Amino acid sequence: MTSNKPDIKLKPTVIGDLDILFEFQLDKEGGYLAAFMPKGHTDKTAYINKYTKLLADPTVNNQTILLDNTIVGSIAKFVLQGDTEITYWIDKKYWGNGIATKALKELLKIETIRPIFGRVAFDNFGSQKVLEKCGFVKTRTDKGFANARGIEIEEYIYELK
Repeated sequence: MTSNKPDIKLKPTVIGDLDILFEFQLDKEGGYLAAFMPKGHTDKTAYINKYTKLLADPTVNNQTILLDNTIVGSIAKFVLQGDTEITYWIDKKYWGNGIATKALKELLKIETIRPIFGRVAFDNFGSQKVLEKCGFVKTRTDKGFANARGIEIEEYIYELK
């Protein structure tokens, strides 16, 4: 594996993946960078219930990211207030290896609706780079309450046309 071209695969997320994906999002540093976590994100039952419903939602495309048949993260397309958006989470052990960038490029081959948006905390430089490498451009900012930080912070909104 090279740092620029990890050999990853996307597969539709299934209920059996949720236990592992739940554990990833418990990472405090990852949560801090993601910032806009749902309230009660440490409640496993709530997490499993939420994502079980999302897996059945035809407007959501949840994909599990595999590296050598090991689950290393997730990526998804969803619709929020009429906008098509993306989100992703990589297990901290695999940060800095180009996995999020490669996964997003793969998802964008499947999800061809444009414009498509990505939102990122103002200080999440790694995620900003991922979006920019995939052709997203920062178009505006917003403010919102970041549950993971307990304060309101600035959020950058990126768009791919």
